[in-house]
Amino acid sequence: MSKTTKFIVLGLSFLIASFVVVGGLGVKADTNDDGSYRQLGVYSEVLSRIRTEYVEEPNISSVTNGALHGLLESLDANSSYLDPTEFKEYKQRKEGKAGIGAAVSKRYGYAAVISVVPGGPADKAEIESGDIIEAIEGKSTRDMSLAEIDGRLTGPPGSVVNVSVVRPRRALPVKSAVTLAIVADPPITDKMMQDGIGYIKIDDFPKGRSQEIANKLKALQKDGAKKVILDLRNSGDGQEDEGIATANLFLNHGTITYLQGQKYPKQTYNADPQKAVAPNLPLVVLVNRGTAGPAEIVAAAVMENARGDVVGDKTFGSGSIQKVIDMPDGSALILSVAKYYSPSGKVLQDTAITPNILVADNNDDFIAPDEDENAEDQDQQDKEKANQPDDQLNKAIEVLKTQATKA
Repeated sequence: MSKTTKFIVLGLSFLIASFVVVGGLGVKADTNDDGSYRQLGVYSEVLSRIRTEYVEEPNISSVTNGALHGLLESLDANSSYLDPTEFKEYKQRKEGKAGIGAAVSKRYGYAAVISVVPGGPADKAEIESGDIIEAIEGKSTRDMSLAEIDGRLTGPPGSVVNVSVVRPRRALPVKSAVTLAIVADPPITDKMMQDGIGYIKIDDFPKGRSQEIANKLKALQKDGAKKVILDLRNSGDGQEDEGIATANLFLNHGTITYLQGQKYPKQTYNADPQKAVAPNLPLVVLVNRGTAGPAEIVAAAVMENARGDVVGDKTFGSGSIQKVIDMPDGSALILSVAKYYSPSGKVLQDTAITPNILVADNNDDFIAPDEDENAEDQDQQDKEKANQPDDQLNKAIEVLKTQATKA
């Protein structure tokens, strides 16, 4: 078969595959469509130019795989294309595998650390919320889907993953070796503070977390708590259902959130008064850039139902449902099919949550030590960082002091 014939076959195959993908995603060819079908002619022309005018004969399979990766990732951070090899690995991983103990998404094209489990592998490797993982085992995360990133950050317990981390205010990327481990969900932290204020710190939302929070709330009220601070800073992982149930503990009416997609029926979650545990206690929710997913559902519900104040930084922005779609050649699409909305109709993943009382995190002003500084200097700076005043928490206490206890 001549090169010309091969190219014609490849071009036709690509067009047919494109029609299959576009059709599978539910795009219809009518006078009101977005021009998707007309764009196929452009794709064909681009492929032709690459094939005939690129500096050397390209690997067409690699080119088309790259195009499909880019197509899916242009939708949102959670959508991915997995070629047959990647999909096979995807199905084999997860259960029983160790990880780095951090919630990771994509921002600016690279892997971004949303939050880190205290005492977990990432924390021990001094990886922090807000860090960008530039590379994993020498491969840029810009060239990886989120599914591939998750896969490369999991493995047998005790295995080591080498990452390159970029941090704001640090001149150069820092290389770090992370020893994978099976990480337990961090427990809830609670205590009584001054002026009858109960404090609850939640790092994530695994199954059953809302019931644990309900128990803590009841115990704090027995100990005399008349007001509550719910600290959701760096809470970036877990199940959305647990976030909905947690919001309901503080609400006896109103919409908590709703879920909707193009072909996903709208599901509205309203507060059930029978499930409210502390619907009248003055409340402040603390958030920061490491607050994501279920924690954002809680914060949005509290703020937009005028149930309490939200104090801190703008959150990360996360909250969607994915569907895995098998393709005929053994590849797969991981496609976001629905997103969570705040009570007022804001898409949590796209807009995040902006607190009604903005207070910057002091850690944003902390200049991280450079790699060439000695260990003693780094230890000193770590102590200085730990001893910085918590302006966000102090503001939450100040806000609650001005609020009268409700009957």
